[in-house]
Amino acid sequence: MTGFPLAPAELADEREHRRRLAAAANRALSGKLNAALEVTLAASQATTTVGDPRLSHTSFIGCCPLTAHAAAEIGNGTLYVSAQGAGSLTLAHANNAQTDRSFRLLIIG
Repeated sequence: MTGFPLAPAELADEREHRRRLAAAANRALSGKLNAALEVTLAASQATTTVGDPRLSHTSFIGCCPLTAHAAAEIGNGTLYVSAQGAGSLTLAHANNAQTDRSFRLLIIG
């Protein structure tokens, strides 16, 4: 997983541990949540599977289109989460040959 460093659960140096906890809390309060990933829909298929350890069956998934074709996919009403579980989800979408339907997904929960 890429993004901002996580605070360790334990650290022998207590002062360094507090510093890292404070840094992680301040990043979170500044909106740096490690809660996004980029996905490009599979071309010539009707579904795309996304794997990420942050996903659960109750995660909220927000979609931000990054290209015109991705925006059209949302505008057409053909993009939705058809299955979701621990570590993965399946996006259902139009089956076409476009290779640039890219999105930034927001994962909360």
